[in-house]
Amino acid sequence: MTVDLVMTKNPAFIHPDASLNDAKALMSKYHIGKLPVLDARNRLAGLVTKKDLLSAGPSAATPLDMYEISYLLSKITVEKIMVKQVITVRTEEVVEEAARIMADNGIGCLPVMDGPVLAGIITESDLFRAFIGMFGAREPGVRVTFLAEEKPGALAAVTHTLSGLNANIVALVTYPGDNISNKRCTIKADGISREQMRSALEQSGVVIEDVR
Repeated sequence: MTVDLVMTKNPAFIHPDASLNDAKALMSKYHIGKLPVLDARNRLAGLVTKKDLLSAGPSAATPLDMYEISYLLSKITVEKIMVKQVITVRTEEVVEEAARIMADNGIGCLPVMDGPVLAGIITESDLFRAFIGMFGAREPGVRVTFLAEEKPGALAAVTHTLSGLNANIVALVTYPGDNISNKRCTIKADGISREQMRSALEQSGVVIEDVR
């Protein structure tokens, strides 16, 4: 799955000379916490987040009243607080690589570029939605997690058995097991009962950890 399939397309953006009040209003309007900053040629110039806005504003202990604070924020431009060295990804990048980049750099979003053009933005929320889809969380069915040997054909034996029972697999996810000799797998399928699922996998020789 590539980034362009899960990103937010045509995201809201702001210009460097806009005020912090403008940025705050835009985030509030679209219920977002991150805004790409585009220059006069609509090229990516930076990124501003809700956290940046909070950091730039007066502290909670300030003697200023709300009107004075609003005036102060209207005089500070986005360019003064935005992140200028922005990490980006291409539209054709795979989702897991985007997730790795975000995790490794401790950031919550990545602008997505199509050449020099901002095509979208991928955020933690977009990754959560992709995660939900990959696990079939909104689909009905029986979900089983098991350990399978790390060898060719191990999963094929399981899917073949389920196919013989006319079960429809709605999700199949694999991830590292307890050691290099096995892999932990989660399968969700409909058209099959929990008892049938357990029996089928026991016949396939895997170690069942959870069925629900």
